[in-house]
Amino acid sequence: MEQVRSFVAIELPEGLKDELVELSERLKSGSHSGVRWVDPRGIHLTLKFLGDVTVDRLDDINAALTGATRGISSFRLEVRGVGVFPNLRRVRVAWVGVSGETDKLQQLQRRVESSLAELGFAAESRRFTPHLTLARVRDQVSSEERQRFGQLIESTDFKARHKIEVDRVYLMRSQLTRQGAIYSRLSSVGLGKG
Repeated sequence: MEQVRSFVAIELPEGLKDELVELSERLKSGSHSGVRWVDPRGIHLTLKFLGDVTVDRLDDINAALTGATRGISSFRLEVRGVGVFPNLRRVRVAWVGVSGETDKLQQLQRRVESSLAELGFAAESRRFTPHLTLARVRDQVSSEERQRFGQLIESTDFKARHKIEVDRVYLMRSQLTRQGAIYSRLSSVGLGKG
C-alpha cells in the first residue's frame, strides 16, 4: 500500500515567508560553509512529525486531529528573535523564535500529540519548543566554524511584521527530492469546531 511521509503543522502567511527569505539572505551573506539552509517558502510550524504512514490511515489521523482541536479557539502568534540548538558554541540548528499566545499553542500541540498517540504514533521524548528552522549545520563542520556561525546568529536581530493567525492545522505531505523537500497539504482541520 502507498505510504505518505507526513506531519501536522501550522502554515505561515506569505508575507511572513517573504520576511524569512530576507532574513535568510542576510544570514547567508556571512558565507558559512557546511550550513544547509531551509527554503523559507517551505517553512512551517511543525506540531507532530508522523513519518511514513499508509494512505488508509489518513482518515483516522484526520479524525484524531478533529478531536484534538475541538474546543480550542483561534489564536495569534508572533515571530521574533534568532537562536540555535543546542547552544552558541555547538550550533546544530539555527531558528527563529515563536511568541504570542504560546499557551494555546502548547495546549494544541499536547492534544495533537495525545490524540495521535492513541493511534500508535510514538510520543515525542523532547519537550515541544516552538520555532521555525532556518538552517542545519552539517556534521563534518569544525567546532570553530560552528562557533563563528553561532556568533553571527547571536548578533542578528529579527522581528517579523506579519503575525500568524492560527485558525486551523494541516496534515502535510513531505516528498524528499534532490532539490529538497516538497510540501503539500493533505487535509486541514479548523480550530474550535464542535
